[in-house]
Amino acid sequence: MRAMVLKGHGGPDSLVYDESFPDPECGNNDVIVRVKATSLNYHDIFTRNGMPGIKIEMPMICGLDVAGEIAEVGDEVSGWSTGDRVLIDPRNRVEGGLVGETIHGGLAEYCRVASHQLVKIPVGVTYDQASSLPVAYGTAHRMMVTIGKIKNDEKVLILGASGGVGTGALLLAKMAGSEVMVCASSEEKMERLRDLGADHAITYMDNQFHKGVYERFGKPGRRGFEGGVNMVVNFTGGETWVPSLRSLKRGGRLVTCGATAGFDPKTDIRFIWTFELQLLGSNSWEREDLTQLMDYIDGGKMNPVIDKILPLKDASEGIRLLEEREVFGKVIINP
Repeated sequence: MRAMVLKGHGGPDSLVYDESFPDPECGNNDVIVRVKATSLNYHDIFTRNGMPGIKIEMPMICGLDVAGEIAEVGDEVSGWSTGDRVLIDPRNRVEGGLVGETIHGGLAEYCRVASHQLVKIPVGVTYDQASSLPVAYGTAHRMMVTIGKIKNDEKVLILGASGGVGTGALLLAKMAGSEVMVCASSEEKMERLRDLGADHAITYMDNQFHKGVYERFGKPGRRGFEGGVNMVVNFTGGETWVPSLRSLKRGGRLVTCGATAGFDPKTDIRFIWTFELQLLGSNSWEREDLTQLMDYIDGGKMNPVIDKILPLKDASEGIRLLEEREVFGKVIINP
């Protein structure tokens, strides 16, 4: 089969287009999925570069988010048939392992997974839309809805709003009826975020973005509940951490699912106790998050933001675009 293969850790050249990679073999409890769409994530960059403490057997096929149709069914699999339209949950919650990291992923014509990882794709959801969901939108849904319990009429600040998780968080916040301020790195991205429904858009202002929050919503008061925002979505970390705390009103919530700019930021715990803040962590997604998201799409309530759709041979370029932050939303690969 054709595949984009990671031969060893390194830069973009470590991904090699191979037209004769061995086809996957179907085990008794497995299915072979004919890949129709795979979306890229920052995790693909981490896998390509190498991550401390995680050993990856080479060669490896990246690509966590995979949607397609069943091409072959194992002898002991029930409930699934060839031709079924499916989304793969990247996490193997029984044997362990992650598609695209320890299990060959979706940057190929075919992908083998355990049958319990399959999620049915509704008729009204395309392969491209379904492949956008697990890592980015599934994470955003768990963070915003399941953990963060976003409410109607709340004020929300979203950092990193132009990426996959960020655009998902924006769409979910607007679905909940919140007033949303976003941070982005350029005027072009801010304008596109406004088009998606953002009520206010600001730049990071050299990590002084809390001042932009004060200008729009007022400065939080120690004794009252006015000023600031109810929720800050921060999966950036690094130098954005303290300005995020300063942006919250009394009783506000900071939700996080990652730290792309640094996991050990300077903090200031005075804001936490003075304003009775809540710090809420969220880790990946559950199956219910994926089915709920597909119900949103099937019902016309949500449409994942897709920036580019590329052929398999251009997957390395797609990862580069993601790494250089030259994308808005998701990059999809169609093998």
